[in-house]
Amino acid sequence: MSHETLDAGPELPAEAIDAIERAATAAHPHEELFSERAANIKQSAVRDVFDISMRPGLVSLAGGNPYLQSLPLEKLGQTAAHIIARQGMTALQYGGGQGTLELRTQICEIMAAEGITDALPENIVVTAGSQSAQDVAAKVFCNPGDVVLVENPTYVGALNTFEAYQVQVEPVEMDDDGLVPELLETRIAELQAEGKNVKFLYTIPNFNNPSGITLAEGRRQQIVDICREANILVLEDNPYGLLRFDGHPLAPMRAANPDDVIYMGSFSKIFAPGLRIGWALVPAHLQRRFYLASEAVTLCPPPLNQMIISAYLRDYDWRGQIETYRALYAERCRALLAALDEHMPAGLNWTRPDGGFFVWVTLPEGVDTYPLLKKAIDAGVVFIPGAAFSPADGPSNKLRLAFSAVPPDTIAEGVRRLAPVLTEAIEAGASRGAGQ
Repeated sequence: MSHETLDAGPELPAEAIDAIERAATAAHPHEELFSERAANIKQSAVRDVFDISMRPGLVSLAGGNPYLQSLPLEKLGQTAAHIIARQGMTALQYGGGQGTLELRTQICEIMAAEGITDALPENIVVTAGSQSAQDVAAKVFCNPGDVVLVENPTYVGALNTFEAYQVQVEPVEMDDDGLVPELLETRIAELQAEGKNVKFLYTIPNFNNPSGITLAEGRRQQIVDICREANILVLEDNPYGLLRFDGHPLAPMRAANPDDVIYMGSFSKIFAPGLRIGWALVPAHLQRRFYLASEAVTLCPPPLNQMIISAYLRDYDWRGQIETYRALYAERCRALLAALDEHMPAGLNWTRPDGGFFVWVTLPEGVDTYPLLKKAIDAGVVFIPGAAFSPADGPSNKLRLAFSAVPPDTIAEGVRRLAPVLTEAIEAGASRGAGQ
């Protein structure tokens, strides 16, 4: 997806277009130096739409951004200045590749709030967000041609990461209770019968990005057991778990399965994404290889950023801030669901998440949401088309709406602008069907 496909701008003279096309298609000698892997590295559709959504006047229901305005920013600025002034020789110097002991100890406390009570600091690797942990996992475990299983739909950043390592990404369907164990078991058996080497299952069990669906508590152990039986690791990505609206997070799959699950967490949703700090809790028998691979990429996670987070966890009411986030996001989710109920035409359905940032909207079969994006932008609202969140090629009749960064009244206005675009698409689809 490019900006040009969404907003072509003023028409250029024919000779100018010809010159641009000649320049674009003339292969530079350096092109032959690219690795095969480079061909699999794609521009993120979410990033493209995120850039467009910054235009004044647009209502963005696209980006899953935390609402940083609720943080004590002035006081945090003073904290950062104090760290540099008093501990600058440490904060601005190289640090340990695994992350500071203080932060790793504090991360154990955070995970304990969700039910992981046996984590040890020595088994934690601090990473540049959980995105980096996904990259390290693919690098450490996957050869070209290996299989990675994912939920369908799943996080677009993970898809881009896995595909860059030339793996075969295989989706497994979900229902309203998350990943379906029977479908997972069947797909594993089929792949192994084909001689495929399945390395891990990547899952976002809490408020899946993009669907908002939560994996049912009763299915969690069942899924780990299926993967263990097939000698497949579980890569559990849990950036949203503490943001369950009712304040009672479900225990992660890692809680009862220390040897079979690599657990990934992040400060991006519970504190600040710009600090780019996440972590992986790795089974003890896998930790050394994982840590060395992470160190080879980043050398060390930024000491200053880690020290800011440690000060925040030590000196601020981070638990109270999470409660603030829960209430704020719950209000915005209710506003989005109410606006969808009020404005959307018949023939649509959508998820009703218990936490997180996203609602997943399904249109009738045969409606492709990608071409609707340009029409939505013209109407003053932005969303993410569903095709971005699946490894399969082809159109999608789904779209993602994000409520986390938008006030309730603006959410309602965005849905009001979007509804006629979707209504027109449904009516056009019905007319085509009637004419066949």
